[in-house]
Amino acid sequence: MAMNQSDIVQMIKEAIPDAEVQIEDLRGDGDHYAAYVRSAEFEGKTRVQQHQMVYKALQGRMGNELHALALQTSVPETA
Repeated sequence: MAMNQSDIVQMIKEAIPDAEVQIEDLRGDGDHYAAYVRSAEFEGKTRVQQHQMVYKALQGRMGNELHALALQTSVPETA
């Protein structure tokens, strides 16, 4: 069962409200996505911790509705 891009964005934004989220469907099949997530909430966290925050936001859908997610996270640049 495939997952809609807008559902992925919504789930991430609900868990990480300030997140800037971009999703790319890598194969056009709704199962393989790349996600780019930027949030100030990632400040001071390791890359692994940042990714765990995003996976937690997806509420167990990784490996089920969402087969593959190439994930990149970052902290917004400060002026």
